[in-house]
Amino acid sequence: MDIRSKRLVLIGGAGLIGSHTADLLLEEDIKEMIIFDNFSRGKIENLNNVIKDPRVKIIEGDIIHTDILESVLNEVDGVFHFAAMWLLHCHEFPRSAFQVNVAGTFNVMDACIKKGVKRLVFSSSASVYGDALYEPMDEDHPFNNKNFYGATKIACEAMLRAYHHRYGLNYVGLRYMNVYGPRQDYKGVYVSVIMKMLDAINKGIGPTIYGNGEEGYDFIYVKDCARANILAMKSEISDRFYNIGTGEKTTLKDLAELLIKLTGSEQKINYLPREDDTIVKNRIGDPSRAFKELGFKAKVDLKEGLKRLIKWRNTIEHNKGRAYGYTNN
Repeated sequence: MDIRSKRLVLIGGAGLIGSHTADLLLEEDIKEMIIFDNFSRGKIENLNNVIKDPRVKIIEGDIIHTDILESVLNEVDGVFHFAAMWLLHCHEFPRSAFQVNVAGTFNVMDACIKKGVKRLVFSSSASVYGDALYEPMDEDHPFNNKNFYGATKIACEAMLRAYHHRYGLNYVGLRYMNVYGPRQDYKGVYVSVIMKMLDAINKGIGPTIYGNGEEGYDFIYVKDCARANILAMKSEISDRFYNIGTGEKTTLKDLAELLIKLTGSEQKINYLPREDDTIVKNRIGDPSRAFKELGFKAKVDLKEGLKRLIKWRNTIEHNKGRAYGYTNN
């Protein structure tokens, strides 16, 4: 879809990937961008780069409220759907996860059909695959998921496909690998493994790895995910899902060692028995379909992305008077 002079809605646009997509969208010749968020996970400060642009409108609301949602989608051309409960939150609160991730996505799909939205870009997840049966995983890899978050994403993908064939819903879905970068949660229960390692380094105890550290993942920088969203919205392909990753394997041991180096720390890695089965042990995606059909290729390598993340984190902590050490090794 040609997005010039178009009205676009970012559902969950104040979150990690959504806010970075908003930043990049303002470099495009769009007519209007509406950010629709309940701010349960997203933060208004994530929108500091876009909030003063006259093309941007922010509406606080929730995808479980269908009347408000449908009013937001009046005369809208395209929708990015980022809103969802996160993996461990879904594990602890599966009923709420169903209401938000599954029923909420149904509400978005249904509103898109009712309001004649031309295109929907849906944020899925590599969690649909579960542990890898082969690597790298292409989009035809079986759904080997065993957690509730992944189950909600599988359900949403099936609903999207059904609505495409029943009502002509024009959509694409993006299966993100392990996303990291500035603006991600860095305090609280549901922070990522990278932020937990940085917390441990800051406390002087060294990063902790549960298991032997050989578990491997595909870490993708958030700004690359934002670019993938815009490419997906511009594409004419429909009823298709894409891996959004680098295709490169990084073990937890490699990750911890790199973070220790980048922070100038001399701490050692702590190894503990692995007890949590909600997290997959290996997941590396094959990004070739996204490259061939969307023109997407990750641009930011892990070392550079982690430098940017640490710099952002230092800025946040410095503003609170608690700066972390940082070097440009």
